[in-house]
Amino acid sequence: MVETLASYRSLFPITRTCHYLNHAAVSPTSTRVRDAVQAWVGDLANHGMTNIADWVRKEREARTVAARILGAAPDEIAFVRSTSHGLSAFAEGLPWQPGDEVAVCTELEYPANVYPWMHIADRGVVLRPIGPVDGGVTCEAVAKAIGPRTRVVSVSSVEFATGVTSPLAAIGALCRERGVLFCVDGIQSVGAFPIDVVQANIDLLSADSHKWQLGLPGIGIAYVRRDILPRLRPSAVGWKSIKTPLDFDHLRFELRDDAAKLEEGTQSFATILGLGEALALLDEVGVERIAAHIVAWLAEAEKALAAAGLDPGPAASSRAGILTFRPPSGTAEEFANRAAKAGVMLSPRRGRVRISPHFYNGEAELAALVDLARAG
Repeated sequence: MVETLASYRSLFPITRTCHYLNHAAVSPTSTRVRDAVQAWVGDLANHGMTNIADWVRKEREARTVAARILGAAPDEIAFVRSTSHGLSAFAEGLPWQPGDEVAVCTELEYPANVYPWMHIADRGVVLRPIGPVDGGVTCEAVAKAIGPRTRVVSVSSVEFATGVTSPLAAIGALCRERGVLFCVDGIQSVGAFPIDVVQANIDLLSADSHKWQLGLPGIGIAYVRRDILPRLRPSAVGWKSIKTPLDFDHLRFELRDDAAKLEEGTQSFATILGLGEALALLDEVGVERIAAHIVAWLAEAEKALAAAGLDPGPAASSRAGILTFRPPSGTAEEFANRAAKAGVMLSPRRGRVRISPHFYNGEAELAALVDLARAG
């Protein structure tokens, strides 16, 4: 029996206190994640490391589900502290020569996908700007930005402020044709919208769990295509980075062959096991199904906002889970504050108000948003 999406609503206690439409910022998590974290802490408090084999088993399960959601293999997945952590590991770990370039749309990108590339300027790496087009990045703009010394193109799957999606498959095909690595900041789509790293020719991807994955802050997933792994040098190493991590008595510094070589030390089991439960829930519901629900919900929201004269965008053809609108009066910050007082959680972004629902949002949140729009 396939559960209705409404049946999952009880897993999110926040639905009893407010109308949460801010998943592009920080998401509330589910009772399943809460219970997994509390259970692990209780196990640690009561039994120490007695049950560590069970923790490791659950960690493997989390890695396997993460790989399945991305269309990758488990050995291509690493756990990272944040999107920034993963992107920094890529930037610091790739082999660079002075004069090499990274193409990034600095006008649009969230800083997590700009600062790691700026930080390697002292190694002679140059930022090559991708020109924005209608609030997003197009394949044509990327093609213009790629030069003979461009080694990496790095884009967001969805632009955080405008909500415009990037044509990942087209950009990935272009990068593969030009011999350029394709890196993706996936935090604004992974978990809620399908992404296949193989089909899109993505070489590197990082995504924290605290947005669309409905997980926790401080833990995320990074993907490294298998044939890139030998070229990626970990910027931090420790006992877990090597092929024989449990042989503490014999020093043999041979780095692992898989993406877990980026996990240098004892892991944060609490957050990893919480992430595992979050990903398992998304996998259970079905990412395709989640995406369809969000698309339909936003279509209804767009109609209501347009009827109120609030200039909603981007258009359905170029958006994923984010819709923005012009506030009826005052600033976006003022509107978001008024909305919060009415129990509707939104974000102001670059002069507009951002809406970002998830699969458990339904008619109640839509009605509350429409009432706000009509009230002006």
